[in-house]
Amino acid sequence: MQKVYNIGVEATLEVIGGKWKPVILCHLNHHGKIRTNEFRRLIPGISQKMLTSQLRELEQAGLIHRKVFNQVPPKVEYSLTTYGQGMEPILNMLCTWGEKHVELLQDKGEDVLLKQRDEDIAMQQTS
Repeated sequence: MQKVYNIGVEATLEVIGGKWKPVILCHLNHHGKIRTNEFRRLIPGISQKMLTSQLRELEQAGLIHRKVFNQVPPKVEYSLTTYGQGMEPILNMLCTWGEKHVELLQDKGEDVLLKQRDEDIAMQQTS
């Protein structure tokens, strides 16, 4: 049976939809390679089960690469594939829009905190 998308964003959201996949992709976009325990530090609200599930789905979609090192204790490293790197402009735009949204909420007097701005992460990576 043929799969039908009514608009392109449906196909995009099928691959990166949900709470955690864009967050995982943004971290990989900024950090290059990330180990499983580092993800847990970068994304404190995600459970191990959910992290594993989301990483597997992103790997199956061809957006990330999982490299297993043959050592004890086991070491696994994740990175964006070339295909996944094509999402960089989209991920950057999502981060920028989110930062502006947080500023708007703060201007309205809402108690909102943004721990780290996209440009701050990028600057850390170049230094």
